[in-house]
Amino acid sequence: MSLVGALFLALLANAQQRVTLTVTNLIKSARLEMVEVDVSAIQKKLDITSPHGENSPTDGLIVTDADGKEIPSQLTWDGKLIFQAGVGAKAKSIYHVQQGTPHPYEVRAKGRLFTERQDEFGWENDRVAYRVYGHGGAVGYDLFNKSTSDLMLDYWYASEQNQEMRSVGRQLTERGYPDLADQLYNAYSYHVDHGKGMDCYTVGPTLGGGANALLGADGALLMPPCYKTFEILDQGPLRFTVRFTYPTQDFNGQPVTETRIVTLDAGSHFNRVSVAYEGLATPVQMAAGIVVHQSNPTAYVLSSQSGYIGYEDLGDPTVYHAKYRDELAAQMGRIYVGLLFPDSHIATSYQQRPNGIATGHILATATVRPATAYTYYFGSGWSGNPNTDFHTLTDWEAYLSRAAQGVRTPLKVSLK
Repeated sequence: MSLVGALFLALLANAQQRVTLTVTNLIKSARLEMVEVDVSAIQKKLDITSPHGENSPTDGLIVTDADGKEIPSQLTWDGKLIFQAGVGAKAKSIYHVQQGTPHPYEVRAKGRLFTERQDEFGWENDRVAYRVYGHGGAVGYDLFNKSTSDLMLDYWYASEQNQEMRSVGRQLTERGYPDLADQLYNAYSYHVDHGKGMDCYTVGPTLGGGANALLGADGALLMPPCYKTFEILDQGPLRFTVRFTYPTQDFNGQPVTETRIVTLDAGSHFNRVSVAYEGLATPVQMAAGIVVHQSNPTAYVLSSQSGYIGYEDLGDPTVYHAKYRDELAAQMGRIYVGLLFPDSHIATSYQQRPNGIATGHILATATVRPATAYTYYFGSGWSGNPNTDFHTLTDWEAYLSRAAQGVRTPLKVSLK
């Protein structure tokens, strides 16, 4: 065999050791989003006939860009290989997958049970943070505002539950120095912005920042109690996924059990949630929505045609003692909450439901069917984050419109 022939065969063999992924963007806006590929399809292309290891579909898949530079990736619980792809407007980008040992990647999405606060479950990425309660009457999604890409929940919970500081505060109050106790609390509480964000959103007995509920025949929301069990399915570095199961409820004479699988990817303002109801006999109506607080009763946008709803929340200053309320309330800025819907058959509305803290909800209503999961997205942004441009409801709606278009026209990935 000639030297040229040998080189050709060597190059051909090398080319067959990797899979080429073409990521196509069909819309007129540039995008930086997480994409996913079935690991089984990659295995077939690479002629991997058996999995290796106990916790993943295969050991050692790495993703590189068109220049051969490795980029972070993750194998997920449901057999996907995910990575963040950047694609121009109406353009394509090339990536490659091959076997190898991935480098350690920075964790940009994670969550856990916070026993520091009974049974609260929190999760976050480099842009946003959320929690749900396993007790009390707050049943919707709660959110934290972040102005940093750092993961903050561990720090915030440890600070808020600092028992030594709490003990000192109690002693100050008992000795007649309640103002000093308040100042001390403000110095460590996550309700105050110390430079990286804060918790100033109120949920209560509402859907909060994007939860869902079945609709009764009279249009009433059958909101589930707090979650009963959870199971962490993905724990970073790029994707966090958790499955929540809720207590069985009676719905039109039927025992119905709700399950939600919530996924948050690094770099995204939005969670994807897949909702399923065990026990349904026929299709029913479900609503997903956002609480409308009394402080800003008309600051919402609804678009059933484009597939989004959004709200501008002013935060809850009542978490502060009256003396410091005006000063600290100025930190809260504007909290923007939104929902996106891949389903084009939704109806949007405002439903009045006064309960002391809120006037009602903005809702998107859709049909859910037995044994079929329904998927939508919920998320948020904050005017106090210097890395984003959300300063008005108009800014937020423009972002929702682009994001909804992306949800309805996802990036396409082809393998070769």
